[in-house]
Amino acid sequence: MSAFEHLGIKPSRLYIPHDQNFMGKRLIEFLASHFSHISVEQWQQRFAQGLISLASGEKLAMDAPYLSGETIVYYRHVENEPIIPFEPCILYMDEHLLVVDKPHFLPVIPTGRYVSQTLLAKLRRHPKLQSLNVNDISPIHRLDKDTAGVMLLSINPQSRAAYQGLFEKKQVQKTYEAIAPTRTDLTYPLTVQSRLVRGEKFFLTQTVTGAPNSQTTIELLHNFGAFSKYRLTPLTGKKHQLRVHMASLHMPLMHDSFYPIVQPPSVTDFSKPLKLLAKSIAFVDPITQQNRHFDSGLTLD
Repeated sequence: MSAFEHLGIKPSRLYIPHDQNFMGKRLIEFLASHFSHISVEQWQQRFAQGLISLASGEKLAMDAPYLSGETIVYYRHVENEPIIPFEPCILYMDEHLLVVDKPHFLPVIPTGRYVSQTLLAKLRRHPKLQSLNVNDISPIHRLDKDTAGVMLLSINPQSRAAYQGLFEKKQVQKTYEAIAPTRTDLTYPLTVQSRLVRGEKFFLTQTVTGAPNSQTTIELLHNFGAFSKYRLTPLTGKKHQLRVHMASLHMPLMHDSFYPIVQPPSVTDFSKPLKLLAKSIAFVDPITQQNRHFDSGLTLD
């Protein structure tokens, strides 16, 4: 097992196409062109560290030729990856499902600056899960990096599609809790409907005119004065839906750095998580036909 696998990092695979532009050239030239955001120097370092190989396991040298028709295996590597000092909590496990509480700040899958500091990597190296084929652990649905709470993962490739189908068919009931400014002039519960599309900046979502494609029900749970705790029940699952809907009511979530105004990048302050928690998830199990209900053990207080 490689050092990367010990960190819970699964290798990526890439099929090398029959591209006449690279015939007779070196593989590293193709990689630098295909992944334009990664420099030649970084690829040279990966080759030198033995992080690139054929699917058979044979390590490739830096001067390897362009291998059209082959599949290569490589590990992502991020210099100075930020450390996320929080661990997921296992809530439930059976032969099909793994249910966990995801901490704030932790991405679910490798992305951008994060490879080993992700929910997936931390679970794959979790001491209580080493009896599994940890590479089979796979998220069934999305949960934003900034959001904490209950999340389902598959540990059985044979049944994974059945659970993913629940989300595709909107057969899962999810509730969230949030801390946001108090508005006593509104009548609760209230429902927000709007049309959400990808924002001008790729990481944002924006509201546009047109037929609604998103819906959230908002309930007031506790009035603390200037701020209150709300229960949010989404009927749909658009990216950043809850954050955008609350901001549209002039009730942006506490510590939201994106809505209504994107804040300048800064050093992560772990004492100020986004006050949004995936509190519960419920569904009829497609394998056992049992009613399932899981609650997060985390709180926003």
